[in-house]
Amino acid sequence: MSIYINKDTKVITQGITGKTGQFHTEKCQEYANGKNCFVAGVNPKKAGESIFNIPIFGSVKEAAKQTGATVSVIYVPPPGAAAAIWEAVEADLDMAICITEGIPVRDMLEVRNKMRAKEAAGGKKTLLLGPNCPGLITPDEIKIGIMPGHIHRKGRIGVVSRSGTLTYEAVAQLTEIGLGQSTAVGIGGDPINGLKHIDVMKAFNDDPDTDAVIMIGEIGGPDEADAARWCKEHMKKPVVGFIAGVTAPPGKRMGHAGALISGGADTAEAKLEIMEASGFTVTKNFSELAKRLKALI
Repeated sequence: MSIYINKDTKVITQGITGKTGQFHTEKCQEYANGKNCFVAGVNPKKAGESIFNIPIFGSVKEAAKQTGATVSVIYVPPPGAAAAIWEAVEADLDMAICITEGIPVRDMLEVRNKMRAKEAAGGKKTLLLGPNCPGLITPDEIKIGIMPGHIHRKGRIGVVSRSGTLTYEAVAQLTEIGLGQSTAVGIGGDPINGLKHIDVMKAFNDDPDTDAVIMIGEIGGPDEADAARWCKEHMKKPVVGFIAGVTAPPGKRMGHAGALISGGADTAEAKLEIMEASGFTVTKNFSELAKRLKALI
């Protein structure tokens, strides 16, 4: 059991013929059950062709209809990436995972509004992970995205993070001390994105095969605080929390587009306080994350 994806998930790659899409699709194919999971690519100009033995279709709808795929991963360049997300939503997929970095905020606003309108009208809800995220992985079953597969190990610890690099660091720490992961999810650092910390924490809480969770956040925005408050009331599993950016001065943008602090409850200190008050075990020393978690289980 895992959250969102498993060894039987069928995946479409949007942007499969581009350099990045090719590189990472091949790596995902090589990981665990990837050869059976990656069943279609999309490029309207190359429909009917194939790459890595994966057939290419002219649209996501056609790819899903022909292969039974329910998830797409998007490597489309920024100018067309929001349209690619909307195409996946219109095809009624279960989930779209957008790796693309640098999508204009206005484009994401439009897509989010259209997704909400579709849902409000009774249409199917498609979960969006990202954009500007590394994707997600269920170790020894499937990886969808750009994370290094070899550092992961199957187990019972959930990982959710806004930062791709810190996701890998936390996973490597867990693996090193003999703790595997149920699923590791990188939600991305853009200001307008799909799944939030709170959504992933709810999924881990409901997953019988996740025993504890590492939650990694950043300065800027209310998402980590919202998740912590929800966990205080509902989370049945131990959580270790970390916020990147303790030394960041207010008003300074830090790498990710979403990581801009105004100096209120979105500072690292404020978020750590809320997490601690919500029952998390928090640490300011990232290298201690896995050890702290091991002490709780």
